[in-house]
Amino acid sequence: MKLSARNVLPGVIRKIERGAVNAEVVIELAPALNVVSVVTLDAINSLKLKVGDRAYAVVKASSVMIAVD
Repeated sequence: MKLSARNVLPGVIRKIERGAVNAEVVIELAPALNVVSVVTLDAINSLKLKVGDRAYAVVKASSVMIAVD
């Protein structure tokens, strides 16, 4: 796999919450560190995603905001 994105985060799928059109996919990167992505049900099916599978969260953004309290 080759991508132009520089932020490729490997992890394990811990949860897939299906809705009517989309699904929320939780990828655990490290203990107590998760990334959540919303993807179409078609993407879930074509990638054959299942809980326990290894997967990558790929982040490509032109800007990343940072906030503090």
